[in-house]
Amino acid sequence: MPLIETCSERLLLRAWRDSDLPALSALNADAEVMRHFPAPLDDEQSAQMLVRLREHFTEHGFGFWALERRDTGELIGVAGLAQVGFEAPFVPAVEIGWRLARGHWRQGFASEAARAALAVAFELLGLDEVVSFTVAANLPSQAVMRRIGMRRDEGGDFLHPKLPSGHPLQPHLLYRIAREQWRARR
Repeated sequence: MPLIETCSERLLLRAWRDSDLPALSALNADAEVMRHFPAPLDDEQSAQMLVRLREHFTEHGFGFWALERRDTGELIGVAGLAQVGFEAPFVPAVEIGWRLARGHWRQGFASEAARAALAVAFELLGLDEVVSFTVAANLPSQAVMRRIGMRRDEGGDFLHPKLPSGHPLQPHLLYRIAREQWRARR
């Protein structure tokens, strides 16, 4: 998958490097960044995540890129596309997602990276639809979903199967965008 430059030229969505592990570990260890996930990740879990991110690219030709600021070269997060890796009524599907370091929130980076990822999904990969999902309390991610043109599918809301029954993060909201909707917004 090629290096992706966003239209504003603020960000690069690029392949992962071994040298990215400390920044990825710091991102995943931040309790505030991970508040809508079951728990922060330790260094070993982040190293395993980096292996999985690379493997997804190898297997599918796309994935979650390293998100780098062009002006500083700093790794500020993760953004991209992935095959949904669990059973749900909307699967098989490709999801779009992002995770940014706290110091880079509320600057439009997540929306910018997500728009670039949607362009890859619909222009390069020829996908018909992309989904995204999160917990109801994750209002910032839902705002990004709406900004990039996704619409909530209330009938598709689901209990995340990788979380135990009754876990407070188990209920998830489902958002979708079809290629035609994306094209109409451009």
